[in-house]
Amino acid sequence: MRSIAIANQKGGVGKTTTTANLGACLAERGKKVALLDMDPQGNLSVHFGIEPERGESTIYNLMFDPGQYREVLRKTSVDGLYIIPSNIDLAGIEVELSRENKGREYHLAAALQGLDSDFEYIIIDCPPSLGLLTINAMCAVREVFIPLQTEFFALQGLGRLMQTVDMIRKTLNPELEITGIIASMFDVRTSLATEVLEEIKEHFGAIVFDTVVRNNVRLAEAPSYGMPIKDYDQTCYGTEDYRSLAFEIIEMTEDVELPADDLATPPLPNI
Repeated sequence: MRSIAIANQKGGVGKTTTTANLGACLAERGKKVALLDMDPQGNLSVHFGIEPERGESTIYNLMFDPGQYREVLRKTSVDGLYIIPSNIDLAGIEVELSRENKGREYHLAAALQGLDSDFEYIIIDCPPSLGLLTINAMCAVREVFIPLQTEFFALQGLGRLMQTVDMIRKTLNPELEITGIIASMFDVRTSLATEVLEEIKEHFGAIVFDTVVRNNVRLAEAPSYGMPIKDYDQTCYGTEDYRSLAFEIIEMTEDVELPADDLATPPLPNI
C-alpha cells in the first residue's frame, strides 16, 4: 500500500485538482484508492459532489474516534474510488490539538489504522498551510508529492516546505520522503513556462515526473459537475495528463507496460 500526501503551503497550485484526478485515474487502472480531504474548505469533497452538513461524520470526527473509518468513508461515482470528506467543522481542530502536550501530530495516523488493508493507495489533500493538519497528514503517510506551478514564483517559499518535511522525517516520521514533484498549470503558449519547468527539473532532478499537467479550462469546469476530469471530458488535455501521471506512479513500484492505444501519452515540452 502506498500512502501519499499532496502538499504545498501555497494555495492555487493544483493540490485538490491533482488529488481528485490522480485518484480517479488510478482507480480507472484497477487500483482501489482512498482519498482524504484534510482541508476545512472541503473542496476535494465538493469535487465529487459530496457536501457534508455541519455535524455530519467527516474526517474531523475520525480524528477523535480512531478506527471507525468505515463509518466515514464514502463511495464516489468512480468504481474503486472512495473518499473521507471534510467540511468547515475541521477549521477549529488545530486549536483543539494545540492544547495537547503529547501525540497531537499522530491523530490522523491513529485514525487510519487498518485502512491500508482495504486500499492500495491512500492520497491526502493537504490544506494550504504547514500547520497541524498538514503535519498530521505527513505523519500518516510515507510519501509527499508537491505540485508546482510552472510560473515565475514556483520555487518561492518551497524551502519552508522542504524544511518541514525534513523536520518531520527526523523527529516524527522517519519513513517520510518527497518522492514526486508535479509540474502543473503548464501554459504551452509561453516560453516562460518552459524555462520554469527546466529550472524545476534542474533543482529536483529525478523526482520530477515526466508528465506535465497542462493548463486546461476543462479541469476547472469538472468540479462544478461533481466529476473527475476523465468522466467530464475523455479527450481533453486534463484527462490525458492525469492518466499519464497515474501510469508513471504505478510504474514506480510495478512492472507495467503502457498499451499502444492508450491515450495517456500527451506531447510534453522538449527539454
